[in-house]
Amino acid sequence: MRRWIALFELGSAVLFLACAVGSWRAARRTTEFAGTDEHPGFVAVRYVPPLLLLACVLVTVSGVLVIDAVTRIYLNSVARRGARPMI
Repeated sequence: MRRWIALFELGSAVLFLACAVGSWRAARRTTEFAGTDEHPGFVAVRYVPPLLLLACVLVTVSGVLVIDAVTRIYLNSVARRGARPMI
């Protein structure tokens, strides 16, 4: 049972990381302004803080899921050998 939960957690972590990458990329907005005779044209970049925060939260949750999955796999291997876990 621990093995299935660990696999589910690892799959969820990969999905959350993919969503974090998408959120991070969507957080960057660019606007191009045309130049005039007196002023040159330029590109303004602004960031959307809620999307950056969402990406950070998704990466954090993914890290916690990976740590928990590794712990479950370790405890499963220790339980098979019949030894006491070193945690």
